[in-house]
Amino acid sequence: MKKGKTPQTRRAGTGRPPSGKAPSKKNLLRLYVEEGKSIRGIGESLNCSKDMVARALKAHGIETRSNASRSRLRTIELSVLKESVRDKGIRGYAKELGITEGALRHHLKVRKSPHIMRNLCRITTLM
Repeated sequence: MKKGKTPQTRRAGTGRPPSGKAPSKKNLLRLYVEEGKSIRGIGESLNCSKDMVARALKAHGIETRSNASRSRLRTIELSVLKESVRDKGIRGYAKELGITEGALRHHLKVRKSPHIMRNLCRITTLM
């Protein structure tokens, strides 16, 4: 910076103009909370930016999800997971779900399924 010059400060409202109309609270509740759509998906369907959707969620006081809680395995009942692993085996069921064996094992461990984990350990040691 040259001597005697003050740094230029950015004035409020001089940024890029918004692209599209901000989503309403009603739409956000329906799409984000009830249907479980992503912020990016909502932006695409409502013809606005993902940043605008994120700002609207914050403005309306709707708490955003963390990426970690969006596992498809959480939507499957634990009893169904157990039964499917018994029927198809850990490898077969993981392949059917399109995930790794490790991911399925970890999920079962986290959901506190000692019976399945004991059997999985026994099966793994026999292989």
